[in-house]
Amino acid sequence: MSPAPHIARLRDDPYLAPYLDTIARRAAAADARALRLAQGPGSLAEFACAHEYYGLHRRENEWIFREFAPHATGIWLVGDCSGWEVRDAFALRRLPGREVWELHLPENALRHGQHYRLEMAWPGGRGERIPAYARRVVQDEGTKLFSAQVWDPPPYVWRCPSFRAPARAPLIYEAHVGMAQEKPGIGTYREFRERILPRIRDAGYNTIQLMAVMEHPYYASFGYQVSSFFAASSRFGTPEELKELVDEAHAAGLSVIMDLVHSHAIRNERDGLSLFDGRPNLYFHDGSRGWHDAWDSRCFNYGKVDVLHFLLSNCRYWIDEFRFDGFRFDGVTSMLYLHHGLGVEFGDYRNYFGEAVDEDAWIYLNLANRVIHEVRPAAITIAEDVSGMPGLAAPVAEGGAGFDFRMAMGVPDCWFKLAREVKDEDWSIGYLWHELTNRRDDERTVNYVESHDQALVGGKTLIFQLMDSAIYDSMSLGTQNLATDRGVALHKLARLATLATAGHGYLNFMGNEFGHPEWIDFPREGNDYSFRHARRQWHLRDDPALYFHYLAEFDRALLALTQQYQLLEDGAPRKLLVAEPEKLLVFQRDGLVFLFNFQTQVSLDGYAVPVPPGRYRGVLDSDERRFGGQGRIAPNQEYPVVAETRGAERCLAIRVYLPCRTALVLRREGELG
Repeated sequence: MSPAPHIARLRDDPYLAPYLDTIARRAAAADARALRLAQGPGSLAEFACAHEYYGLHRRENEWIFREFAPHATGIWLVGDCSGWEVRDAFALRRLPGREVWELHLPENALRHGQHYRLEMAWPGGRGERIPAYARRVVQDEGTKLFSAQVWDPPPYVWRCPSFRAPARAPLIYEAHVGMAQEKPGIGTYREFRERILPRIRDAGYNTIQLMAVMEHPYYASFGYQVSSFFAASSRFGTPEELKELVDEAHAAGLSVIMDLVHSHAIRNERDGLSLFDGRPNLYFHDGSRGWHDAWDSRCFNYGKVDVLHFLLSNCRYWIDEFRFDGFRFDGVTSMLYLHHGLGVEFGDYRNYFGEAVDEDAWIYLNLANRVIHEVRPAAITIAEDVSGMPGLAAPVAEGGAGFDFRMAMGVPDCWFKLAREVKDEDWSIGYLWHELTNRRDDERTVNYVESHDQALVGGKTLIFQLMDSAIYDSMSLGTQNLATDRGVALHKLARLATLATAGHGYLNFMGNEFGHPEWIDFPREGNDYSFRHARRQWHLRDDPALYFHYLAEFDRALLALTQQYQLLEDGAPRKLLVAEPEKLLVFQRDGLVFLFNFQTQVSLDGYAVPVPPGRYRGVLDSDERRFGGQGRIAPNQEYPVVAETRGAERCLAIRVYLPCRTALVLRREGELG
C-alpha cells in the first residue's frame, strides 16, 4: 500500500520518513481487521455489542443468561435463587458447536436485588466465578466476598437524553467520587452530585473526568485494578445514582468522561478474569507475557477476536448505558510496548517502530477509537502515553490511532523537576518554554501541572513540594513566611503558564486548584486504614482567611479568561522574549500577551518588552489582592507602545513594572493608527 494520501500529515515530519511504510502497514492492518470484524454484524459498532448478548438479561417473560467459557465443562448459576446450592435447574447448557453457555429461566425465578455467582467446572478443576459481563457487583460486608446482583429497576428517565457538548477545548476536572468528600469515609455518587458538581461548575471547568468507576475490589488501587469491566463500582452507590450524576452534569453543561482501564486486569481468579474458565489465556497472553510483574496484574491479548469483542463492547457499553462523553485511556504506554515502557528512554524514533511494539495493541486502540466515534461522534478520547509515540492522536483516516488528545506528560515532569532539583535562581526559562510547548503540531494535547499521579503515596502536590511544612501553619493571609510567599506565587505562575501554553486542553486534579496539601493515600494496612488522605479538605478553599481560598479564586479567573478569549481554540503561543538573566518569559496567544517574572527577589521596573503593534491593557495580574497578592500593579492600566532599540535593532515595545514572581496578562486592543 502506498503511504501517500493515507498518512499525509505524518509525512510532514522528516524524522518519520524511514518509518512511513511501517505506519502505512499498521493502518492497513487496522483497516483489514475492522473490515473482518464488521462483516457479519454490518458495522464495527454493531460488532461491539457483546454486552447485549452475554450476561443476564430479562427478555419478555423470561430471563436469559449467557457466558463465554470455551474451556468449561459445566456452569451453574448459584445464589439466592438456588439457596446458594448447585442445582440442575440452574445449570447452563453449552450451545451446539459453540463456545457459549446459556440458561433460560422463567420471569419469577429471579428478583431484583438477589445475589448470584457462577459455579464453573473445567478439566481437572472447579471454582466460583463472577460473570464476565456482570453489570452489578457488590461485596458482602461479613464475608468480604463479591457477588453479582440481579439489577432490574424501572428504566432511568434521562433529563438530558440528547446532550451533546459544544465544540470547545476541554477544561478537565479530574475527580474521584470516593475521596471527593471531606468526611473521613467513602463518598457516594449522590454526595458528589449534590456537593461537588456545583463546585466544579462554579469553578469554570467544562469537563469532568471520573476515576475508579469500573468495579475494583481493592479500594486503594485507585480504580486501576479492575475486576468487573461492565459494573459501575457499587461502593459509591447504584447504577441509577451514577446516571443521575452524569445527567445533572449534562444539565449544567458539563461533559463527563471516565478513566477506561483496558491496559491490564486484576489477577484475582474468583472476582476477575484471570483463570475464568480454568485457563490463564482466555482473555490474556500465555506465559510470562500474560503477566505485568510491576503492576501484579494480567495483560490482555489484543490479537484475539474474543478479547476485541469484550473490550470494544466495553467502550460502547459505558456510552450507551451511562451516556459518558468519552474516555481517558489509562496506561497506553504499557499496552503499546512489550516492555510496558519500564526502564526505557524514548529518545529515538526507532523505539516507536521496532520489535518491542505490540502492534495488536495499537490496532485495538485504533479500533476502539473507531467504535467510540461511530457511536458518539462528539465523544473525546485521550491517551495517557509517556512514550510520545507519533500518530497516537492523529486521525484514523490519516494513519493514526485516532485519539482526539494525548496527555502532555512532560509538563508536570518539568515543573516537579524544577521544584525538586533546581534552585529558583537557576531555573532555565528556555528549558521551561521548551517543555511547555514541546508537542507535535499534528496532534492535540492536554496540558497539566499535576494530576493524581504526582501526589500518590511517596509524592507531594506541587505546592507541598514548594512549601513543605509551611503549608500546615503559615497559610493565613498576610503570614510573614518566605516559603509561603514562594509557594503561593509559583503555584499561580505554574498554572497560568501551563494553561496559557496548552495545546488544546487543560486538566486539574480535584483540590489542586486551591493547593490541597499533602498527598493521596487510601485506607490500607500500612496506614492503619485511615481516611485522612483519602478525602478533600474543602473548608480550606472556603475560608477567606487562608491563601487556599485565593488560589482557588485565581484558578477561577484563569478559566474565565480562557473561555472569554477562547484561548485554546485559536492558534498556538508565540514566543516574544526569553530573557535568562532577568528570568523573564513573554509570549503572545491570539489577542493576549503573557508576561512572567520568575525572579526570586528582583522586580522589573520600566522594562522594555517587545510586542506587536497595537494598544495594550492589563486584564489579569497574579499579584492582585483578590488572589491573595500585594496589589503592586495598578489594575486595568494601559501600556503605550513606543519605538525601542534592542541591541542593533529597532522594535516596538511596552515598558512594564513586573514584581518578582508575578505574571501579567495584557489584552491587545487593536493596531496603532
